[in-house]
Amino acid sequence: MTMNFAEKKNLLESVDARTKLAGSNQMEILLFSLGTRETFGINVFKVREVGRTPHITKTPNMPRGVEGLISLRGNVIPVLSLSSFLQLEGEVPPIGKSMMVAEYSRRTLGFLVDEVDRIIRVDWEKVKAPESVLVANQGLISAVIELGGGHLVSILDVEQILANAFGEAVVVDIQPARVEEDTTVFFVDDSIVARKKIAEVLDKLGVKHKHATNGVEALTRLQAIAAHCQQINKPVRDEIRLILVDAEMPEMDGYVLTKNIKADPRFDGVPVVMHSSLSSEANRAMGKAVGVDAYVGKFDSEILADTLRPLVER
Repeated sequence: MTMNFAEKKNLLESVDARTKLAGSNQMEILLFSLGTRETFGINVFKVREVGRTPHITKTPNMPRGVEGLISLRGNVIPVLSLSSFLQLEGEVPPIGKSMMVAEYSRRTLGFLVDEVDRIIRVDWEKVKAPESVLVANQGLISAVIELGGGHLVSILDVEQILANAFGEAVVVDIQPARVEEDTTVFFVDDSIVARKKIAEVLDKLGVKHKHATNGVEALTRLQAIAAHCQQINKPVRDEIRLILVDAEMPEMDGYVLTKNIKADPRFDGVPVVMHSSLSSEANRAMGKAVGVDAYVGKFDSEILADTLRPLVER
């Protein structure tokens, strides 16, 4: 049975509906299984449709875990088997019975799963960073949610899965920014591969950087920096030139983090740039609603560098 997302799709495409979630520190998760007892989740805003697995055309030299290609309304897209990327106990079907069509960083893909369950809305504060045992699984689990009764939902780090399948994005040659020696950017992202690529871009721009792995950690560290600057009578902008935030993060998302930063007068003059794989116009509107100074879709190193350069140069 194909899950009917017609009404939900209208909601997802509504800028007003999405903007209401911005700053609420909530997210909507589509729950699914991979043929084992575990439950997994994906941000519903990234899912375009769900249906039964169609005929997949096998092609030579495909990366491990990429089952082949399908034609979807005139577009040829790759189809990935999520169970192939995870080390799961028990017998897992080689080809999932259902397929989710999702959009990540301007790329459309099919994800094979066993069954799609339902959509739930959760507070980001209930979304926790995974334990080290899960991180060791190639970093493919970005967060864990407890639904009650000990039932856990693992949120997949799709950025890491795509990097494993197709290779990490290449950071091109970048013209250094004209900045002072101590110019520092603070960035926050819960994805290991994203943090690595952001650091590469900032290194090539020639700026120093500090980072955090979720919104709560970022806010705590930024408030400590602001308190120190206040004690020595130094503007925060002289310590942190720019703040780069991810949208989706455990415990506190980038929208709430941005609202907190923008509400604190100590950060006046410090631009906030949102960097997210949620790259639709609706998500840009969500960023604008909470006051971001720029919104950059992941991951194009040249566009990211071109966005940051004029904001860090004096």
